[in-house]
Amino acid sequence: MAKGKKQIIRVEDRSSDTPKWMITYADFIMLILVFFILLFSISQMDEEKFDAIAQSFKEEGLFDSSPSIVPFEDPIDGEEQNDEQLDSLMQQIQQYLESENLQDTVIASRTDRGVVIVLQEQVLFNSGEAEILPQAFSVLDKVGELLEGIPNFVRVEGHTDDRPIQTAQYPSNWELSTARSSSVLRYMLDSQKLESERFAAVGYGDTRPEVPNDGPANWTLNRRVEIVILNRFYEEESEQ
Repeated sequence: MAKGKKQIIRVEDRSSDTPKWMITYADFIMLILVFFILLFSISQMDEEKFDAIAQSFKEEGLFDSSPSIVPFEDPIDGEEQNDEQLDSLMQQIQQYLESENLQDTVIASRTDRGVVIVLQEQVLFNSGEAEILPQAFSVLDKVGELLEGIPNFVRVEGHTDDRPIQTAQYPSNWELSTARSSSVLRYMLDSQKLESERFAAVGYGDTRPEVPNDGPANWTLNRRVEIVILNRFYEEESEQ
């Protein structure tokens, strides 16, 4: 072999040996890896930084020109509208009580809970009993008629004074107050066209006095049944 003659070594091109589908598959795997890395980075985002960015957008008014396509009710406006409805309902109840000559027997008041209709013990029951007196039927009939046209949830509450009771039928004021509220509610459901699912009967015993239990006059005021037409927002807060 002659000296100085260069030997050329050919390097074969083997890129053509790789199937094309593997290249596509490798790209696909890489995209999935990047996607999960992105998800992980979002999940680890600093909440304070995110809130700061959102607040800066609000200050710049970037969201003002893009109102939400989902309609929503302003809670403040909703509460004001509900209060107006309850105030109107209170006026209607007062007018109804006057037209039916019940203003001396039934007391109605407007509270944060809603509209409260108060029936004193002497109108409904004998002392220490939960059986409704016959002369109370007409009063409860008229109250039931009033409740027919009201969609709000209604709670019938029994209350007693703080003097203890211990009989075979009512071992304590808890049983007596609960039995009285249940009797009133059961009578109205049986005599009127009322939806039972929007009513409840509860007994509070002597735990929620209207006035201090310091004598016969106040004991009489505390022995009562209250029919509470609940404020819609008060009802929602109570369920939470």
